[in-house]
Amino acid sequence: MTQPLAPALLPFVTGFLLSAALIIAIGAQNLFVLRQGLRREHVGPIVLFCGTADALLIGAGVAGLGAFLNALPQLATALALGGAGFLGWYGVQALRRMAATDAMAVDASAGTTLARALLATAGFTLLNPHVYLDTVLLMGAAGAAQPEAARPVFVAGAALASFLWFAALGYGARLLRPLFARPAAWRVLDAGVGVIMLALAASLVARALSAPG
Repeated sequence: MTQPLAPALLPFVTGFLLSAALIIAIGAQNLFVLRQGLRREHVGPIVLFCGTADALLIGAGVAGLGAFLNALPQLATALALGGAGFLGWYGVQALRRMAATDAMAVDASAGTTLARALLATAGFTLLNPHVYLDTVLLMGAAGAAQPEAARPVFVAGAALASFLWFAALGYGARLLRPLFARPAAWRVLDAGVGVIMLALAASLVARALSAPG
């Protein structure tokens, strides 16, 4: 009785593992979710936004959006430049926080509003060409290679991996709160965030300038 389940579960497991392999990496979006988790600010809405965005982008890629984007290299260049500007701005802000004499502690009362937090999350998600590369192009191509009836199952597995990862990152960050009770730890984190954001921005500019046409 369990044999018929194996073919049905294979696309789900394939989508789950491929999504997990692509998403578990140090990147702008993950660093932002981690930082918000440490501050316990709007973690639920941010996790929901990131997971939902991934699910929609993967579904769009499986439905054929990836092939459409491949035919528009100018759009990829525009996204790269826009993303570089956003990441560069956020990197500078992180370095300014790091250099501030009143570097925040984990229980600092001044926080970010939900609207601003979601706006930043949207920026890290939708202005990052790497997100489209992973979800729309790579995941989309892998999902489109599945039999048509199995594609929704593939997308479901991929989406579950995304939701679980962002939930673990956002809510699991509280385990590091004792370390970040010290302002020096925040300075180190912000320094790392700033350097990584600026490096990502520079790589996006270099990619845009080297793109054909």
